[in-house]
Amino acid sequence: MSKRLGRTLGLTFLFLGGALWADEEAAAPATLEELRDAILYLMEEHQVPAMGIAMVGENGPVWIDALGKADVERDIDADQNTMFRIGSTSKMFVALSVLQLVERGVLSLDDKVADLAPEIEFDNPWADSDPVRVVHLLEHTTGWDDIHLPEYAHSDPSAVSLKEALDFHPHSRTSRWKPGSRMSYCNAGPPVAAYIVAKLTGQDFEDYVQQHFFDTLGMSTATYRLSQEVQERGVTLYSNGEPQNYWHISMRPSGSINASPVDMARFVSFFVNRGSVDGVQLVSAKSLNRMETPSSTTAAVAGQEAGYGLHNYSSRHKSWIYREHNGGVNGGLTEFSYLPDARVGHVIMLNSGNGAAYNQISDLVRDFETRELTRADDLDAPTVAPEHRDIAGLYYPINSRQQVAYFLERVFNIRTLFFAGDTLMLVPLFGGEPVKFVAASPDLYRHVETGALALSRVVDPLAGPVVHDGMTVLKPAPAALIYGQLVIAALWGLAIVTCVPYALIWGFRRWRGSIAPGPGIWIRVWPLLAGLFVIAFVTLFSFGIADPFVLLAEPNAVSVGIMLTTLLFGATAATGAYVAVRDRGATMNRVNYWYSTGCAFLHLIVATYFAWFGVIGLTTWG
Repeated sequence: MSKRLGRTLGLTFLFLGGALWADEEAAAPATLEELRDAILYLMEEHQVPAMGIAMVGENGPVWIDALGKADVERDIDADQNTMFRIGSTSKMFVALSVLQLVERGVLSLDDKVADLAPEIEFDNPWADSDPVRVVHLLEHTTGWDDIHLPEYAHSDPSAVSLKEALDFHPHSRTSRWKPGSRMSYCNAGPPVAAYIVAKLTGQDFEDYVQQHFFDTLGMSTATYRLSQEVQERGVTLYSNGEPQNYWHISMRPSGSINASPVDMARFVSFFVNRGSVDGVQLVSAKSLNRMETPSSTTAAVAGQEAGYGLHNYSSRHKSWIYREHNGGVNGGLTEFSYLPDARVGHVIMLNSGNGAAYNQISDLVRDFETRELTRADDLDAPTVAPEHRDIAGLYYPINSRQQVAYFLERVFNIRTLFFAGDTLMLVPLFGGEPVKFVAASPDLYRHVETGALALSRVVDPLAGPVVHDGMTVLKPAPAALIYGQLVIAALWGLAIVTCVPYALIWGFRRWRGSIAPGPGIWIRVWPLLAGLFVIAFVTLFSFGIADPFVLLAEPNAVSVGIMLTTLLFGATAATGAYVAVRDRGATMNRVNYWYSTGCAFLHLIVATYFAWFGVIGLTTWG
C-alpha cells in the first residue's frame, strides 16, 4: 500500500510491484560479500535507511541480515530480527488459507461468494450468468474497482473487525465487466476471501493465520497489528526522507503484516520446499502449483501462462521467470520472489519508498541467484502466416485498476504491436523497450527470452477481440481514434498554456480602449475562465497528493475545491462554445475570433470526455 495517488489517479497503495531490469551485460556479484557491498553502495546512493534481506536455497538459508538504520532519529541499527511492513505480500496468506480449506473439502474455488457471504455487499450486473466466485477474489478477476481513497485512508488504531472494515465503504465493490474475463488488481478481494475463511472456521482470520501458518512456519514475531514487539523492534518508515506514522490498515489481509528477515526466510523456504515445513506438508505441492497458475481470465483459459494466479504472479528477470508477490506501504517496499525449479528465493524489505533503489537492489539479488543457472536459448521465430499478422495495430488498455484514472490511461498508455521480420514487437507508443514474442499459434505468443506463453489474442465477452499482455488487457483501435485524441490533447494543452498570455494582451488593449465592449469580449472571456479552472484543478490536485489521506480522502477546502473546479470547468466550457456560436457575427478580428472559438470547442470536447468518465464533479472522498 502506498500513499501515492498518482496517487488518486494511479492509486498504487498496495503496490503490485514489478521489476525494472538493469543492464543485462553487467557482471553479477560473485560472492555474498560483493553482493552486500553493492547493496550498501546503492543504499547510500539512494539514501535508504535500512534494508532487510532473506535469501534461501533448497538446503536452507543463504543470507539473512538487515543493513542500515531501523530508526534514523534514534540511531537504532537494523538487524535480522528487525520488523518491516511487507504490504501486499500479506495477500499470499489469504490464498494459502483458502487452499488449506479447499484441501480439507470445506471450500471450493468455484463457490459463489454470494452464497458463502450474502451479508457482504457488492454489485455484479452479471450475477445470474457470471457470478463472483472465490477464485475471482484471489485472482483479481471480480471486475471490481480498487478500493477507494477513503478506504485506504481509514486508519483506525482500534481493532475493527473485518466485517466492519468491509462495511465501511462497500460501493467500490462493483463489477465493471463480467467476472472472470479480465484481471484488475483490487484490494477488496482478499479481505472478502479472508472473511469467508473466518466465517467457515469460526476464527478471526488473523488467529487462523497465526495458528496454521505463523506458528507452524516458526514466524515467531509476524503480526497483522501494531503489537508491543512491533513498537519495540519495528522500523520507522520514511517517505522522501520524512518519518511516517504507523498506518493501521483496515483491510488487514491485503497488506498489514509486520515481519522480520528471520520470519520471511522461513516463509520463502516454505515455497522453495514446495509446501513442506520440517518434513510436514503444510500445503500440498499441487496446491502451490495451482496458486502459481492463472486460470480464471479468458487469456488463461486460452493457454496463456504469464499472469496473476492466486495472490501469486509471474515476473521476468532476463530469461528466468520468478513467482512472486511484492508489496508497498507509504515509506516501505517489499519484494518476495522465488524460482520454483531452481529452488532459490529471496525477500527484500526497505523502510523507504525509493523505487529506483528497490529495483536496482532487486536486480543485484536476482543476478546473484541466477549467476550459475543455465540460461534458456532465445527462441527462433517461426514463419509468420497472414493469420498472425492481423494482430498488428494500435491498442489501448481496458482493465484499469482505478476507474478514476481511466480517462488518462486510455489516451496515454497506448501500445503498438507490429512485426519485425517474424518477431512480434510490443512497444509503448510514447517510447520504451520493446518486448519481443514469437508465435506459438495464431492466438498465442511466447516471450522470446523466457519461452513462456505471455501474450494472447482472445475474445472478451463485452469488448470483443482483445490482446492480453501478461496482466494488461488491450483493445484494438483505429489509428484515427488514437492519434486524433492525442492531437486534441496536445491542442487543448496549448490552449491552456496560451490563454493567460493572450488574456494579458487583449486585456491591456481593452483597458486602453482599443477593443470595444460587447460580445467580442465574452467570446474571449469564457475560454479564459475554462482554462483558469483547469489550472486551478491541477494546482489543487498537486497540493492534495502531497498528503492524500488528509487532503483528499474527506471533504475539505482542497477536495471540495477539486470538485468545484471541475464543475466550473464543465460549465464555462459549455458556455464558451455556446457564446462563440451565438455571437459568431460579433465585430472583432477574425483571427482572434477563431482562436477563442477554437479554444472554446477544445474545452467543450475535453469537458464532454471528462463528464463521460466521471471527472466532472470529481469527489475524491467518494
